[in-house]
Amino acid sequence: MNISYPDHVSIVDVSPRDGLQNESMIVPTAVKQALITDLIDAGIKKLEATSFVSPKWVPQMGDNGALLEALAPSRQSDICYSVLVPNMRGFDNAIVHRPDEIVIFGSASETFSQKNINCSIDESIERFAPVAAAAKAQGIKVRGVISCTVGCPYEGEIDPSQVAYVTKRLVEIGSEQIGIADTIGVGTPLKVQRVLQAALEYADIAMLSGHFHDTYGQALSNTLAALQMGVSEFDTSVAGLGGCPYAKGATGNVATEDVVYMLHGMGISTGIDLEKLVIAGERISAFLGRANGSNVAHALINKRQS
Repeated sequence: MNISYPDHVSIVDVSPRDGLQNESMIVPTAVKQALITDLIDAGIKKLEATSFVSPKWVPQMGDNGALLEALAPSRQSDICYSVLVPNMRGFDNAIVHRPDEIVIFGSASETFSQKNINCSIDESIERFAPVAAAAKAQGIKVRGVISCTVGCPYEGEIDPSQVAYVTKRLVEIGSEQIGIADTIGVGTPLKVQRVLQAALEYADIAMLSGHFHDTYGQALSNTLAALQMGVSEFDTSVAGLGGCPYAKGATGNVATEDVVYMLHGMGISTGIDLEKLVIAGERISAFLGRANGSNVAHALINKRQS
């Protein structure tokens, strides 16, 4: 079978935001800053730094402004610092710090939308419309992420037509990138490809990115399936950190180290130094007092110690 893979893949490391938001402990700002510095040193060019949500609901992100202030003196023009914003209040708080990109989010599941942000899918899109417009007016990129594209903890399997619909709505309000997220990690390769095909009704392949959780060990397989369709940007999380506080049973994101190892083994460039990436994962895992969730990290660490 002759498949044309992309020559280069962009990695968006989401560990500072999506990776840490589900931790029970509050991670100090200085530790988050060190994690971001380590990721950039490893070659990461795009990352989710934080989110401007209410600390009442996600206390782990309560230092959002302080973190961006701490990063400001060393911010690099070739690094895209993204922040997630849920509404205009969040945008107004974020804009002070001039993020390079804002992330808005919808769900392909009506029930998940209600449980997560207390409104319907259509209501959520209407809520995000002024946020996207305000960002674009100030020259800030807008990325839309669709959660529960393959399965939902409340509704079960999701019809791909729902993904097509939410893609259409997000594109209409100005999203320049659409993230296809398997929030609870129940996807398998053919299901992921069907979802991507549905999104392609309203978005070019260059606009689509993949965000896969590894609950059932399918994240790398799903990444490969997306690559086969021409997707060239993926959200990953160093050391496999992450989950979703509103999706019971959702385990970590696919580990950045594992995805980079696979891509490099396929001859696809990422611009990332794998050894430095492993070190970044080791440091944050040690602070959290947990095992590194990357298979590649385990192998390289054992090789280093032997």
